[in-house]
Amino acid sequence: MRRIFAFFTGLWLLVTPAMAQDADAIEGVIGNQLQAFNDRDVAAAWQYASPNIKRLFGNPGNFGMMVQQGYPMVWDNADVRFLELREVSGRLWQKIMIRDAAGGLHVLDYQMVETSEGWQINGVQLLPPPDVGA
Repeated sequence: MRRIFAFFTGLWLLVTPAMAQDADAIEGVIGNQLQAFNDRDVAAAWQYASPNIKRLFGNPGNFGMMVQQGYPMVWDNADVRFLELREVSGRLWQKIMIRDAAGGLHVLDYQMVETSEGWQINGVQLLPPPDVGA
């Protein structure tokens, strides 16, 4: 029994730092892209998009227009809070809460993929607004 416990404890100690490194890297990628949108540097924001996103939109201009029109809270973001990072069907998803320029709160889920260039954003989903209690 001790050996099994020791094995799982050792495995957990090995996995935890790797997941923490991934989380830090993922938060950096998302944060850098959000800052690039605030700076209106669409070419820089484009660099954080996965190959699939790049194929889908073709160029930074199309990508920027999609974000501006479809995700205004990302285009004009004022505050970001990183929530949980989790694995769903073999993919990593980073949930964030973001405040738009008008002060509204939004929850987004970023699908992340690891490429030869590091972590990249493979898609974003707008989630239902959080319940706000009194």
